[in-house]
Amino acid sequence: MSAIALDTPAQSKTADSRAVGHWLLFCCGVLLALVMLGGATRLTESGLSMVDWRPVTGVLPPIGEQAWAEEFERYRQSPQYTKVNRGMAMSDFKLIFWFEYGHRLLARTLGLVFGLPLLWFWLRKRLPRGTGWPLLGILALGAAQGYMGWFMVKSGLVDIPRVSHYRLAAHLSLAFIIYGCMLWLALRLLWPRREFSGKAIISRRLFVGMLTLLAITIVFGAFVAGLRAGLIYNTFPLMAGQLIPDGLFTLQPWWSNFLENPLTVQFVHRCLALTTLATVLYLAWRMRGANLDHGQRGALHGLVAMTGVQVALGVATLLLYVPVWLGTLHQGGAVLLITAVLIFGSRGLPRSGGAHD
Repeated sequence: MSAIALDTPAQSKTADSRAVGHWLLFCCGVLLALVMLGGATRLTESGLSMVDWRPVTGVLPPIGEQAWAEEFERYRQSPQYTKVNRGMAMSDFKLIFWFEYGHRLLARTLGLVFGLPLLWFWLRKRLPRGTGWPLLGILALGAAQGYMGWFMVKSGLVDIPRVSHYRLAAHLSLAFIIYGCMLWLALRLLWPRREFSGKAIISRRLFVGMLTLLAITIVFGAFVAGLRAGLIYNTFPLMAGQLIPDGLFTLQPWWSNFLENPLTVQFVHRCLALTTLATVLYLAWRMRGANLDHGQRGALHGLVAMTGVQVALGVATLLLYVPVWLGTLHQGGAVLLITAVLIFGSRGLPRSGGAHD
């Protein structure tokens, strides 16, 4: 008789952790695509083509000439049509409509890709210990993100055919928060600290500092996009022939320049990006002689490479006057840079207590 192998409780828990971890990584991939599609939608000025929000019935696009005519007529009442696109042909409207529709449909798809497996893991009691509430929190953030997207679009449907750059930054930032939470949880499940023997190579304070610097840089990048500041001063490293350009503090009060002045916002974004690059290069230089294991060394090299690529994408986007394809890659590059920082942190932080440490 052949022996029947039964999984031990420890083996079952490991399998559950890996299943949940791989599912979260897949969700991260969908969210990366969603962020990049959102960037393309913004750069093609397609985000205001759908002037209402129907979470359920809006799943289906217009079907038939009559439905398209009604959708186009609603758009013709919007500020973007009357002030920017007056006389637009139906074929041109369909092009920008499909960008926004695709973005919304992919967002709904992510909700299902996250929500349905979460329900299945929960009902089957296969969620690893300590992950239930964090996953519910991510689900709640996803629901809030759906409303935040419409809240952003509404700001461009009133008088000025441009969304609020504050709401744009909030919408993008929330997407990055959701991505970071999913990825960090996935890394803890797939790479528990007991699986590798490398010593701590970065302090928690430095890790948090790097994440904070990158987060602020991304927020100012959203301000650059919302204020269309990337379409001015398209030279590097000088701006208007100066290293520190005139006009940084023309608005009153002075601090409003950091939020409203396109010149100042672009200048700050440049400085933050270069500071991030310098910080990562300094970190790599400090660790050049450290005794790193294979995973740690790969994570460090990946962080350095992705930081350089992202800065290069940003400079190229600026010099070429923000082409859609390059701006989309730059926005996606920010997600990959967050990924590199989190992977590096997961491999290099000191041990601490917890279910998976």
